[in-house]
Amino acid sequence: MSSRQFHAENAWFADGWRRDVRFDIDTGRYLSGALLDVQADSALESAESLGHWVLPGMPNLHSHAFQRAMAGLAERRGDPADSFWTWREVMYAFASKIGPDDLRAIATQLYVEMLKAGYTQVCEFHYLHHQPDGRPYADPAAMSLALIEAAQEAGIGLTLLPTLYMTGGFDGRKLTERQRRFGHEVDDFLRLVERLRMLESSHLRIGVALHSLRAVPEDAMNAMLDGINSLPVSRSGLPGNTMPIHIHIAEQVGEVQDCLAVRNARPIEWLLDHAAVDSRWCLVHATHIDDKELHALARTRATVGLCPTTEANLGDGLFPLKKWLDAEGLIGIGSDSNISLSPVEELRWLEYGQRLISRHRNISANDVCASTGSVLFGSALHGGTNASGVPIGAFVGGDASLPSVGNRADLLVLDEMSPLLAGRDASNLLDTWLFAGNSNLVRDVIVNGDWVVRDFRHRDEARIAARYRAVIARLHR
Repeated sequence: MSSRQFHAENAWFADGWRRDVRFDIDTGRYLSGALLDVQADSALESAESLGHWVLPGMPNLHSHAFQRAMAGLAERRGDPADSFWTWREVMYAFASKIGPDDLRAIATQLYVEMLKAGYTQVCEFHYLHHQPDGRPYADPAAMSLALIEAAQEAGIGLTLLPTLYMTGGFDGRKLTERQRRFGHEVDDFLRLVERLRMLESSHLRIGVALHSLRAVPEDAMNAMLDGINSLPVSRSGLPGNTMPIHIHIAEQVGEVQDCLAVRNARPIEWLLDHAAVDSRWCLVHATHIDDKELHALARTRATVGLCPTTEANLGDGLFPLKKWLDAEGLIGIGSDSNISLSPVEELRWLEYGQRLISRHRNISANDVCASTGSVLFGSALHGGTNASGVPIGAFVGGDASLPSVGNRADLLVLDEMSPLLAGRDASNLLDTWLFAGNSNLVRDVIVNGDWVVRDFRHRDEARIAARYRAVIARLHR
């Protein structure tokens, strides 16, 4: 078995930093890019030196790639009651212009920027399926394939989540003209999912998403869940009943009010009563969750997907993080509308929002770990890995000192020469990274055993950026 060895002076494990860590990465045919072994207190010997501070790559558990191209275009007030619902109209208008080639160019540039910031896996919540008038493309999978090709070109891991979207509200109203390209019937949707699962690889995992409770009637939800559980094993040998399942839920007060009016229950309450929610599930936002829902959801071991920069941008509200962590709930972070592509900013503002409403500091720290940065980073890594359905890096799953063979080798190397890290050690390194500035400290990135970023530059960023600029110029004309 052929392999390649890397050495880190310090590497971050689930239980903290360890010294002189050797990563043994498979380069053979079957497990290429997977970790074969990880050992602390190992001599450098013939291993390639990574640097002083090495971390596992962060999963981004919620992205709408096409929205990156409209970042900054919805920041002018057109309505005194501006909110998510008015922003959504701007998004619909922009989405109507984008075809498969456009989506590939936008997503590739987006994924390059994510990699440079430290994300090595992205969960793409994908509902831009059809032509603007709702007719399928000649290849019904054209938009999904554009995202897969974008991730391959950039070198990021992708959890693609084809999204079921059927109605325009809890009352079952038809999709509007601007929503038609999102729509699917359940049978067509399942055919798309089954086809995409035959493309799975070490870089690609296929899951599913329900856009929201307002967009998927109860009978359709049940048919979709039954359908995926009955799917045959994928190309990577995984049965349908292991697929990740994501859903937008309880993002706005209006959604909660509408659900109460039509279904006589709050959204999370209703979902827990009508679906077998478990660790496969990721509930994105869950902003407006009450205490009863919170404790019931925590017991399911589902992950809550938090997107603080988008939630703040849209004025959605603040998730009750402290109560959720005290209930041992799982969290992950996502970039959502992609106005920010920094895990540092998501984690920082996750903590800062809680400080503002509680008027206390270090909300996420606990009696076991006093480091706020370590708790935030470790929690987001754990929950994000669950939600993505991919074993990422050496530092998640099983015994922290010996990850399962086959975990993907995703590694981040921080810039040890940055003035921000001067005089820092293992006790305060993560706190400094997350809270001490806006400079990007991610110097190098390895995904699946391959270098994708060296010395702050992506291996193909100039060509990808030039194509992106040309597409955006045309779209805005």
